[in-house]
Order: sequence, then structure tokens, then C-alpha cells
Amino acid sequence: MQLSSKAKKIVNQITSNVKLGDLRKIAKDIKKDHELALELWSTRKFLPRQLAILLMDNKLLSQDVIDKLDKDMQDHPLDERNQLMDWLMANQLSKDRKTISLMESWENSPSSLQRRIFWYYQARLRWLGQTPPPNTEQLLSAIERQIEKEKPEVQWAMNFTAGWIGVFDKKYRARCIEVGNKTGLYKGEMVSKGCTPNYLPDFIAIESKKRNL
Repeated sequence: MQLSSKAKKIVNQITSNVKLGDLRKIAKDIKKDHELALELWSTRKFLPRQLAILLMDNKLLSQDVIDKLDKDMQDHPLDERNQLMDWLMANQLSKDRKTISLMESWENSPSSLQRRIFWYYQARLRWLGQTPPPNTEQLLSAIERQIEKEKPEVQWAMNFTAGWIGVFDKKYRARCIEVGNKTGLYKGEMVSKGCTPNYLPDFIAIESKKRNL
């Protein structure tokens, strides 16, 4: 795609030392601009694509459009793919009832990124203190059954969901801890100071204590 002068100017502004907060400031000044977002997305560069996500119109994000974005993300390294899809979920997909319904349908999607977002969204409902839907038993049973078979990017989100279920719902806490014991996922993982380990027995103990739960 041939970039407009406006898009070229923005791309030139975005250097490798730009932080997410800087992108948010740029997006706040521009406001919603789906056409510009598509121009920035067409650069195939990570930071312009992060900005593009902030500028998108979520009313235009159909399943077909999301599938195209998903396909484009495959050109990025795994950590960038995950960041782009998580950023899309947090800043666009979770903001509109239609796209929320799409996310809720992705549990068995052929796309590992979309499966990741199904689980990440379920975790987010609990983590952000919203009243979760009455599907906890179903989710935990699926985690127990499938987590060891999943791709790493999906495993992380399933594990994250189990963590928050274990924190907020004492009825399921022992089962969530057992998922961690059984799988051993993230056991011994080193984390930065102030961060909570992903290993479920540790995650649940630390986050529950923080909240006196």
C-alpha cells in the first residue's frame, strides 16, 4: 500500500525507543482513523502496527478482518505476535459487544492466537474484578483436559485463567493449584522484582494473600 504523507510522517516519528505510552499519546491526538490505521498496518512493522490497533474502528472488525490481521501477525516473532493480539483484545475487541461475542466463540478456533485471546479474555473478566459469566466449571474442566496439549502461547493464557479462578473462587482453588502441580508449567521461572510467578501454586498463593482472599 502506498503511504500517504500523513502516514509517512507518523512512521518516521516511531523509532525503536518509543514506548507504549508515547503511542497512546499519538493515538489520542489522532483519534479514531481506520483508513490511517490500515496504512500503518501495511508497513508490516511492529510499532506502527501497535499504533494502528489504537486507531482502528472496532465496528469494522468483523471475523474476516480479524482473520486477516491474525494472518499478518504470523510474519512477526512469537513474542510480537502475542503482544499484537493481546493489544488488539485490550484496546479494541473488548470494547464492543459484537467483538466480545466473537472472542467468546474462539475456544476451539483453528488459530492459536484466537484461542489465546479466548482464554485471556476469560482471565481478564476475573482479574479486572468484573462479574465473570457462570462458566467457571466448564473452563476449568477444559483447562485440566487440554492445557498440556496446547501451544505455548495458548498454554500461558489458560494458565493465567486458572490462576485467577484459583484466586477469586475458593471452591476451585485446590483444583487450580493441582493443575500447576501436575503440569509443572513455569515452575522455577525467574521473574522480575515485583512480578508474580506464573507457576500456579505460587501465583495463587501470592495474589490471594494480596487480596486477603
